[in-house]
Amino acid sequence: MISIGSQLPEAETTARVDGKMKTFTTSDLFEDKKVVMFAVPGAFTPTCSQAHLPGYVALSDKIKAKGVDTIICLSVNDAFVMDTWGKQQNADNILMLADGDGSFTSAIGMNIDTGNFGGVRSCRYSMLVDNGEVKIFNKEEPGTFEVSDAETMLNAL
Repeated sequence: MISIGSQLPEAETTARVDGKMKTFTTSDLFEDKKVVMFAVPGAFTPTCSQAHLPGYVALSDKIKAKGVDTIICLSVNDAFVMDTWGKQQNADNILMLADGDGSFTSAIGMNIDTGNFGGVRSCRYSMLVDNGEVKIFNKEEPGTFEVSDAETMLNAL
């Protein structure tokens, strides 16, 4: 499992950017950048839609003012779902990143199998990544939302 001091593994993810599908490698996203990334178990799910993503939307300017280049919301969903969810949530300042096959999520050990509820999903977490290295890592215990929120990340920055 990923931890503070770990380098992120190379992987590919996707997002809709300006109405077009775009593939991002880990290097594209994190090399020579300071990035806050948070992951949710699923787009449009209650805690994710009512608290997790909205918190980062509300505090995105303050987080970026701390020297953060990009804020990423990651989920094991497809890029079309992430794009639609981001638009619904007014997440213009956040890269809505899809880990469609869960390969990045699995590579960092943050995958959970929810069975017939949704299959392989991501655990809920947040991290600060500086040039590919994890500097802050906040993983939620199952069923909780206490440490991966935007306020906690802003205070840690």
